Amino acid sequence: MQQPTPSGATERFRTWRRRLVKSTGKSLMAAVAELFRRQSLIGAEPVFSPSVFPWLAEFETHWPVVLEELQSVLGSTERLPAFHEVSPDQARISQGRNWQVYPFFAFGDPFPPHCERCPKTAALLARVPDLRNAMFSILAPHYHIPAHQGPTNGIIRVHLPLIVPRDRQSCRIRVGDRIFSWELGKAVVFDDYYEHEVWNDTDDVRVVLFFDVDRPMRPLGRLANRLLIGIFKHSAYVKDGKRNLWAQYGGQA
Repeated sequence: MQQPTPSGATERFRTWRRRLVKSTGKSLMAAVAELFRRQSLIGAEPVFSPSVFPWLAEFETHWPVVLEELQSVLGSTERLPAFHEVSPDQARISQGRNWQVYPFFAFGDPFPPHCERCPKTAALLARVPDLRNAMFSILAPHYHIPAHQGPTNGIIRVHLPLIVPRDRQSCRIRVGDRIFSWELGKAVVFDDYYEHEVWNDTDDVRVVLFFDVDRPMRPLGRLANRLLIGIFKHSAYVKDGKRNLWAQYGGQA
């Protein structure tokens, strides 16, 4: 059904609430991050081998299928939102229409319109253990995503490159002290709690299937991570993002 447009006062309250959550959460997250580092089963490096997730082999084998569905999305007249139009907290790093997204999952919950539009991609994602977020991430030519840091190291990020600029060395990512470029169909796995940034210094678009999964940890770490994610799911950070996502695609829930 159609959702009411929030009033100016309501929107100001949500903005204040997001800022409060972010400011009070930083000190808490520093302590939680240390626990997760100690509990990690894959180490605490900024970048990992794709072999830490054996199920990634299926994605690397079937990436042309995902690309085919991506091309149908890019070839339509549908207006894809900028990242900050879905998640207002990304406004500092997502400017104009330079970083567009096409979400499939948000904190473990599927977004049915897109999963139905891209059923093969959705089926691959549905088999991923402990999947949290997933989307097509579309980066415009000559755009720099400034240095930033994710909210928790309880989540590990994966990029499956689907469209890579011809001059791929000029389209690169820095994670911590590591700088590298994407290669078609070759998964990249990293900890986005490390500071990272992206440059696309080419005339071509770059698209990855971008998804987040739980960090493999010992039992105490897994329990703490589930509790933390439960808190996130009830926060403005997630609730506002989900509401904005529905609003961008017809205002239905």
